[in-house]
Amino acid sequence: MRRTGTTRRGALTATGAIAMGALLAGCGDGSGRRARADAPTAAEQAALARTERSLRASAAVTSRELLARYEQVVKAHPATAAGLSPLRDAVRAHAEALSAEGGTSHVLPRTRTTDAASALKELAAAERHTADAHTATLLKAPPELARLLASVAAAGAAHAYLLTELAKETTP
Repeated sequence: MRRTGTTRRGALTATGAIAMGALLAGCGDGSGRRARADAPTAAEQAALARTERSLRASAAVTSRELLARYEQVVKAHPATAAGLSPLRDAVRAHAEALSAEGGTSHVLPRTRTTDAASALKELAAAERHTADAHTATLLKAPPELARLLASVAAAGAAHAYLLTELAKETTP
């Protein structure tokens, strides 16, 4: 036969349902709409937008300088073009993603290295420097830009490793 009356499981379910109903009923401010105390004001939004534009522009300049270094190494050492092409394309994509508007590439002083292996080591150091700069910038960036900078910095660290390995394989 089936048991009639209140069971322990039924009592707990009913208590939980009543508590949930009371909790949900108490979430409003009484007017039927939710109030957000943490919503930024228009002035704060404008300041955040200016900060983001400034950080984006700075990061884009850093990435474009790195792209100019890639171009410089490929021009000075054409034998490295095949190995550098995918990395250079990724750096170009990073610079485009970071810049809100098109930017100009930078002209850097000629490299002092005479062999390809040394040029690749310098390029790896530039990648590390750029990754460090992006990592430092992401601490001040709004969330969406911080995620982008973290991704670009991680890619830069991987590029530095790959360039170091490519420099070991390149004959001086």
